[in-house]
Formats: sequence, structure tokens, C-alpha cells
Amino acid sequence: MRSGNPALNENTFLDVGSGQVVSRDESQVMTLNGTVNKTGFLLLLAVATAAYTWSLFDPLNPGAVMPWMLVGGIGGFIVAIVTVFKKTWAPVTAPMYALLEGLFLGGISAFFEARFPGIVMQAVMLTLGVLAALLLAYKSGLIRATENFKLGVVAATGGIALLYLVNMGMRLFGFEGMGFIHESSLMGIAFSAFVVVIAALNLVLDFDFIESGAEAGAPKYMEWYGAFGLVVTLVWLYLEILRLLAKLQSRD
Repeated sequence: MRSGNPALNENTFLDVGSGQVVSRDESQVMTLNGTVNKTGFLLLLAVATAAYTWSLFDPLNPGAVMPWMLVGGIGGFIVAIVTVFKKTWAPVTAPMYALLEGLFLGGISAFFEARFPGIVMQAVMLTLGVLAALLLAYKSGLIRATENFKLGVVAATGGIALLYLVNMGMRLFGFEGMGFIHESSLMGIAFSAFVVVIAALNLVLDFDFIESGAEAGAPKYMEWYGAFGLVVTLVWLYLEILRLLAKLQSRD
């Protein structure tokens, strides 16, 4: 099994030591319904803290919300890394990640909304629409997570991540960086559209991983981990859609 999501890899649902599924007890195994319910709970937590930082945003003093965004962004990243390496902690760290990531999302969404009124609702609806459409396509068999499909999405995701890291490094050392990543030129819009497509296709891989884990009888805590991995992809998709919409609107 492959996934472009760094939270989900080929050992996600397996005991690393033995290479065997950890639990077969039906009362202690991962289920699709349990994962869906926990995903919804994590999204509610993220929305709650996002609403808090959103309410703190003041267009006349935008810097006031920055400390909360930094706490959420850095804290969420640290908790995500911990969760990836300590999957058994997911029942605790997954909600922590959702709360922290919500702080960041609320702040950055408020910045975009102040510049482009109405953009946040558009991004939210598009994200939910993409999630629903791809879930329907996956369940109907219209899109299949074949090995070649997985390999292509993983390779594209890795390429995007590498590009972002190189651009960040160039900026840290005083270079101009790759302008098309942030600019609203045709190339910049095309790049953002491509990233949105890859982020969306990662949802298919996440669905496949979660379904495979449930079928294999993964331990119950993996419901939290599967929900965490799906939320990570949804956050990435939302931010990329927000960026794409901003580029489009800045050209009007």
C-alpha cells in the first residue's frame, strides 16, 4: 500500500516488528464507521479553534492574531510528526493536532477573507465538494487505487514537497525564489491548479488505506490515526484551493 500522505505509509496498519496485523479481536478492530465518526469529530475541533482565531482578527491590527497562528502552525506540525512516529498516541495527539491546526487555519483564512471577501466560504465548499465527489467516485469504482495510480500520485506529491522546500530554502538565504509558486501569472495559476489536483487525488489514496486497514483488522486506535491522516490531506487541499482562488481573484 502506498500514499502520498506522509502520515500514511506502507507500515501504517501493520506491526512494524512482525509485519502482521496487531489485533483480530472484533471488539478492538478498526472500522470504517468509527474512522468516519472520528474524522468528523476532528473537523469539528478544527472549526471551533479556527472560529476563535477568526474572531480575533482585526484588519486594522492584523498582527494581533499572529501569535495564535504561530502556536497553531508550529505546534500542529510538531504534534503531527509525533503522531506519525507514535501511532498508539493518536487518540490523544489527533485531537491536539486538530485544535492546533484550527488556530492556524482560522488566522490565515481571516487574512485571505480581508483581502478577498467571500473567498473562504468558496474554498470550504469546494473542499467539501471535492471530498464528496472523490469519495463517491472511489466507492463506485470509477477511480481505482491501482499500484500505478498510487505510484504516480506519490511521485507527484514528493515532487511538490521538494519544490516547496527548495523555494523556502532559497528565500531563507536571500534569493528571490520561484515566483510562479506565489504569483498570479498564468503559470502560477496552472501550478496551483496542478497542486490542487494532486492534493485531491491523495484523498483517494487515503480512502484506500483506511478501507484496507479496516478490512485487515487493524487495532482500534488506528481509527484515530486514519482520521488524522485524512484531516492532514483535507487541510492541505483547503489551503491549496484558497491559494488558487486568491490567484484567480487577484487577476480580476
